[in-house]
Amino acid sequence: MEFCIFRVGICFGYRDSDFELQAPMSSCSLLAGGIGYGHNQRRFSSADQRQAPGTRDSIRRIGKKGCTMNKMSRRNFVKTSGTGLAGFASLNLVQSFSQSSPNERIRHAVIGTGGQGTGHCRAFANLRSCEVVAVCDLDAQRRDKAAASVPNAERVKKHDDYRRMLEDSSIDTVSIATCDHWHTPIALAAILAGKHVYVEKPCSHNVHESRLLVKAAREYKKCVQHGTQRRSAGDAIAGVRALRDGVIGKVLVAKAINHQLRGPIGRAPVSDPPAGVNYDLWLGPAPARPFTKNRWHYNWHWFWDYGCGDLGNDGIHQVDVARRGLGVDYPKSAICSGGQLFYDDDHETPDTQTIIYEYEQSHLIYEMRLFTPYELEGHDNGNVFYGTNGKMEIGRRGVTVTLKGGAAKKIEGERENHMENFLTAVRANDPAKLNARIDTGAISADLCHLGNIGTRLGSQRLEYDPASGKVIHCGGREAEANALLKRTYRAGYELPYRG
Repeated sequence: MEFCIFRVGICFGYRDSDFELQAPMSSCSLLAGGIGYGHNQRRFSSADQRQAPGTRDSIRRIGKKGCTMNKMSRRNFVKTSGTGLAGFASLNLVQSFSQSSPNERIRHAVIGTGGQGTGHCRAFANLRSCEVVAVCDLDAQRRDKAAASVPNAERVKKHDDYRRMLEDSSIDTVSIATCDHWHTPIALAAILAGKHVYVEKPCSHNVHESRLLVKAAREYKKCVQHGTQRRSAGDAIAGVRALRDGVIGKVLVAKAINHQLRGPIGRAPVSDPPAGVNYDLWLGPAPARPFTKNRWHYNWHWFWDYGCGDLGNDGIHQVDVARRGLGVDYPKSAICSGGQLFYDDDHETPDTQTIIYEYEQSHLIYEMRLFTPYELEGHDNGNVFYGTNGKMEIGRRGVTVTLKGGAAKKIEGERENHMENFLTAVRANDPAKLNARIDTGAISADLCHLGNIGTRLGSQRLEYDPASGKVIHCGGREAEANALLKRTYRAGYELPYRG
């Protein structure tokens, strides 16, 4: 006999969850509504239930195997279901099915399975009570490799279109590790589909997208974590706390240093896209341009259509730590300079860049040199805070304070897993628990965007008003600067949310 599964919404204290009941197909009835559970009892509001059409299956077919009907026969269930939710709720079956609540096991999907995305697959699969159930990428080889990297590889669904993946209502959370120009469009679609989102840095391709993503997360009450994982690094957290406590006196300057060797990429001729790849979908909202290998895996970072240069790629981590240490958000101005002193190839983005973000009481200085395969300032990529009584250096090797007299000490802290922090917030349905909330991450992303705009327009001093979302000064090039705050979206790839 074929049976029907009813998916019934229940509140388990953090979101509308599902459990399933089995009944003969000949007697299926649709149930809907909310059931309270313990001290978290409540009715669903319209905001709780707001989802895009097609994001929750009300009913699906299965074979003989299904969910056991604990303490209730199929016949009695069919009779009860006919009376609607009120009669069903009175049967007090919530506790019987609470074991399968997503509160306890989260079903996660990864969109974009390059090196970073495959890392997401492994990391989320290793977390407590989280299962990677789907992956999505236009490159079949990468997609298959990512799926094979998790323990339940044979059960992982593989997609080549994120839109089909988001139709799966059993997915609770997604992480996005695509090209930068797809971060916000996919994140918005996921939020509209009722998913919580972990989005890699930078969360947006431009300032306009940042504003929309923050607004959508608030409107739909979803946890959106930004991939600036230093926000969960114990040493950096302890260092910032020490700065607040005055360990080096008043902090007047913070440097965000991005120095490393990123080799030239040469000049790639126009060629055909890889076999089987939907290149039009890969381009998405970006302008239609011929395929070259330099616009493909990873090197897309260095083209303005798809990436944000290394300021948005790697430098954003240092900018975020510097901003956090100073306790600042948007600057009153940004003095920008940069260009290609090292490259002579297909790169569009700078290899050398210096930006001074001016605040009322401090300066944040970003330094980028992509031709330096050696240590500077005694550490690799990191930050230096300069105070009236000494300096603090924060890098991957830890935190060191050096005071005026030369005395030095290490500061240590306990690290928290950034992705585990995301899932903790999801289980509580509380964005306040996120270490890198999207409203915070968006500001760091915007500083990168503004720095790039000033650099692209000929090393300008730029003033941006976050209240109006407009550049109010840029050396007479304000119209051009404001045009770069957003992009024109190719027909068929417009943003799914307009605010």
